[in-house]
Amino acid sequence: MKKFLFISMFTASSLLAQAAHAHVTLEQATAAAGTYHKLTFKIGHGCEGSATNAVRVSIPENVSGAKPMPKAGWKIDTSIQPLSVPYNSHGKTITQDVREVSWTGGPLPDAYYDEFSIQVKLPEKAGKVYFKVTQLCEKGRLDWVEIPADGQTAKGLKTPAPVLEVLEKAEAGHHH
Repeated sequence: MKKFLFISMFTASSLLAQAAHAHVTLEQATAAAGTYHKLTFKIGHGCEGSATNAVRVSIPENVSGAKPMPKAGWKIDTSIQPLSVPYNSHGKTITQDVREVSWTGGPLPDAYYDEFSIQVKLPEKAGKVYFKVTQLCEKGRLDWVEIPADGQTAKGLKTPAPVLEVLEKAEAGHHH
């Protein structure tokens, strides 16, 4: 019985590990609305066995103030674009913001995983926020950009975009 339990646990953990590395995912899948949050994108594999040498993350317009974290061996670039709706930050009106962050370099071999982080300010409104990610490899690319239709789950999507569930803010003064 112990041997069966061990084999079952080993098989289950192997399947979970494979599933965890099957897509680009966020380390934390939930965060509070209106907060500053560190988004950590986990790259679990290359493209058809080929090493990753670039990762690009698109920042949705309802997410602001993106600041990427440097990584040894990788160069960071940001694309700053005009906003359709300006916002205020620390007494200043912001009319343009980072809309894409890219890391180039590495390479990140297919046999390994790595993490790429960006600090952002989340929207005030609760809901799902999708981050489209492009992974460029020595041979090929993967575009993690599919967003489920209303009422659909990401389960059937081949290349789903990483999603963050933004939760309602906790009431001020309410403590446990």
